[in-house]
Amino acid sequence: MTEWLKNAVFYEIYPQSFYDSNSDGIGDLRGITVKLDYIRELGCNAIWINPIYDSPFMDAGYDVRDYYKIAPRYGTMEDFEHLLGEAHKRDIKILLDLVPGHTSDTNEWFQKAKTGFPTEYDDRYIFTKCVWDAPPEYRLMCGVCERDGNYLVNYFSSQPALNYGFYEITHPEWQMSSDSPEAWATVDALKDIMRFWLDKGIDGFRVDMADSLVKNDDEKIATAKIWRDIRSMMDRDYPDAVLISEWCSPQRAIVNAGFHADFYLDHQGNGYNALFRKKMGDGENLSFFADGAHGDIDAFLAEYLPAYYYSKDYGYISFMTNNHDMPRAPFYMSEWMIRLTHAFMMTMPGVPFIYYGDEIAMRYRTDLVSKEGGFSRTGSRTPMQWNSEKNMGFSDADEDMLYLPVDHSEGSSTVESQINDPASVYSNLKNLIALRKANPELMNESGFEVVYSKANEYPFVYRRGSFTAFVNPSDDDKTVEYDTAGAKEYYFLGGYEINEGSVTIRSRSFLLIRHEQS
Repeated sequence: MTEWLKNAVFYEIYPQSFYDSNSDGIGDLRGITVKLDYIRELGCNAIWINPIYDSPFMDAGYDVRDYYKIAPRYGTMEDFEHLLGEAHKRDIKILLDLVPGHTSDTNEWFQKAKTGFPTEYDDRYIFTKCVWDAPPEYRLMCGVCERDGNYLVNYFSSQPALNYGFYEITHPEWQMSSDSPEAWATVDALKDIMRFWLDKGIDGFRVDMADSLVKNDDEKIATAKIWRDIRSMMDRDYPDAVLISEWCSPQRAIVNAGFHADFYLDHQGNGYNALFRKKMGDGENLSFFADGAHGDIDAFLAEYLPAYYYSKDYGYISFMTNNHDMPRAPFYMSEWMIRLTHAFMMTMPGVPFIYYGDEIAMRYRTDLVSKEGGFSRTGSRTPMQWNSEKNMGFSDADEDMLYLPVDHSEGSSTVESQINDPASVYSNLKNLIALRKANPELMNESGFEVVYSKANEYPFVYRRGSFTAFVNPSDDDKTVEYDTAGAKEYYFLGGYEINEGSVTIRSRSFLLIRHEQS
């Protein structure tokens, strides 16, 4: 296990929207460098940057045209190397976003593969045998290139899937085995890309759609084999670098595939959704953390506990406050409830990720048209709100030049308005990060034990070493039996009473107590 990861608190940066240093309306690498001290002061010691590679931006950079080139909108390779050096001076790690499953259709590999002439990249992508061969079970682009065949895409039409082969062959006339030389040539190309950036000194990768490599691989057996091979390369040549997966299956991602950590994503009906995002079609919020809360903690625990115990000796489950693909938390809950979710996340096992702007409870915009393939995600990608000056401190450009409009609505938060307010979301999160980092038991040097949970009831009580946390997002005070001998309040939000043999946790409150060491 890479040692630094167990103490990491990550900050995710969507580079287009973080800080514009050259007044062109788009955030850039120099802008990130300018704000490194801000990130360090918040308490984060690692950064994940969404894709900065050259791209036509049909999917906000997740459609890579050239893996070896910085997109000009973000600056130059020298700007990136300067950012990396300045981050490391501050003991901040840098992870880049790796997009292994597909490229842009403007990528040189694809431009050559789609011609009707033989090239070295003919098998880098997945083409059917001829243009009349279009099995309906696959997402195919038909009749749009010179080559006599249709090509597989992972999602958008501009993202042709790279060829890592098929685990189960259903159309042998055009499908290659995941063990074929052609499939492993793609793996070798991916390794070359990774080595290029690791040799520059980055600290690892967050991997986009990590489970999407091999097709017809329902159990992800062949996909895991590829990542295990890559992990072996990293352990040998870059032992301090990490791999973090967008997978949401700790058993497969961490144990089978060898990732150091796996994101806990918001999927309909899963444990993360039950905690924070279970909003019904009529707008009713049935999350455990919801105003007027009436969620079910067991819906989370039924999924989380087996995954945690199965994977805890191999890697970490990563909670996110949000990310670039989800509506921001204020769409679901009040600022006070957001404070409770932050307290929960910062006292749970794993490696937490904070999405830029979540530290000031930036809002989710529902009034925006899609930008660069964002669609419903666009409202979570608006510019960072730094202060009350022009464009809320994001850029000196004219407003009509901005990547996305800033939020001028009443009550819109800024760093400036929160950073010196001890009662703000920002101050609360900063204190929680400091509390976590000051106590190894709250990071990853102790286990996790459920002390009290009941289906459809509150509170939830859990233990981390000598610490015990009580969480009550409901509207009612709750009392639970608990051995309070030697217990002292360590941190709280809201109210509580510690009695002999019981603890009362007030409505919408969080309490962390510690048993004195003998």
